[in-house]
Amino acid sequence: MIHILGICGTFMGGIAAIAREAGLAVEGSDRAVYPPMSDQLNALGITLRDGFDASHLQPHPDCVIVGNALSRGNPALEYMLDARLDYCSGPEWLGRTVLKHKTVLAVAGTHGKTTTTAMLAWILECAGLNPGFLIGGVPKNFPVSARLGSGPHFVIEADEYDTAFFDKRSKFVHYRPTVQILNNLEFDHADIFDDLAQIKRQFHHLVRIVPSNGALIVNRGDSNLTDVLKLGCWTPTVYFGLSDASFGYSARLLRADGSEIEVVFNGESIGQVRLQSSGTHNVENALAALAAAVEVGVDPKVGLQALASFAGVKRRLERLGECAGVTVWDDFAHHPTAVLRTLEGFRQRAPGSRLIAVLEPRSNSMRLGAHAAQLAPSLAPADRAFLLARAELKWDTAPVLAALGQSGCAVATVDELLDALIALLRAGDQVVFMSNGGFENAQARLLARLAGAG
Repeated sequence: MIHILGICGTFMGGIAAIAREAGLAVEGSDRAVYPPMSDQLNALGITLRDGFDASHLQPHPDCVIVGNALSRGNPALEYMLDARLDYCSGPEWLGRTVLKHKTVLAVAGTHGKTTTTAMLAWILECAGLNPGFLIGGVPKNFPVSARLGSGPHFVIEADEYDTAFFDKRSKFVHYRPTVQILNNLEFDHADIFDDLAQIKRQFHHLVRIVPSNGALIVNRGDSNLTDVLKLGCWTPTVYFGLSDASFGYSARLLRADGSEIEVVFNGESIGQVRLQSSGTHNVENALAALAAAVEVGVDPKVGLQALASFAGVKRRLERLGECAGVTVWDDFAHHPTAVLRTLEGFRQRAPGSRLIAVLEPRSNSMRLGAHAAQLAPSLAPADRAFLLARAELKWDTAPVLAALGQSGCAVATVDELLDALIALLRAGDQVVFMSNGGFENAQARLLARLAGAG
């Protein structure tokens, strides 16, 4: 029996599903056990316990898997240590019990990890390889976000966040990939990293463990990744990007919004594909996923066909509905660059619409103000921009609003936000909610208000 502390997070819930599929008895605890993960785990027959009482670890499990959100002082954690129970982190457990038997394809980067991981898993699925995967979101092409898979490959979202309270290395060093995508690299996670140099060092730890008979798939336009490789590289490198079609994978945009492209490898056309997504960031994601799949033997033509049928990931510019002529979208934006790329892509996609951006600065870096200076430029493509500036926000939004001018507005509560939106919106408007949290269900509440139900 294994017991997972913090089981309802996307990553730890994926670990639970994979362990259960492998035939292990699994149970877990979390604070305020909540759907949708709780529903998925209950359907798998996994017992869930609310809270972190020490009694949840009695009788003693064979192993406790500890989520990285838990820290000293947690009652279950303290009991685990005092009772000398066997424990490990989720990444460590996955690496030593599952991934060591697989050819691992990992996706790292500040942005686009979830989408690129889902794209790559879908390409391998369409190629008949039945891969295992663990995706940090809900892919629309699969009924689950994690599975063991019967094939030899495993696709994983490789996060640079730290592993556990007892292991401050990045999660991705446990995965030992054969094929490693490096999508991009910027400063983030200001709660655990002091500066960009620290993150570069962690990425280089990852580069160090990719074997010489594997492959690095690297965004050639990212100078921070170039710096990482300058620290040492022992693996063949395949580049992708939009800036140069003479080597590696690149794309010619057949539509300005990036939804239709011609893929080029080393200056030669592979073929054309119509994507269901838009924005040059998604073009880069597609190029990276295709390049990684080709490295494990997938025919590029099969890869392009798979990309054409890739339906995306929930909460990645997901259309939630339309009411009174207003369309509401949801996007998992956690960093100014992600915000900018989302809005630029949307502006190209719907150039004639009025674009309303609604941002909740919720990630640890956002709440600490690490990205405050970048927010106004990132919100600039929107016609109007709203900031949810809760009372606990640790920085002053006034400079951001001053830079945005009349297009910017800050509100303290979701109720104030909804009132302001209802007063502003008119038919034809596009509203994009951006947060890495639940946003107090503001998206659905706005649609209900527009329908006259709230």
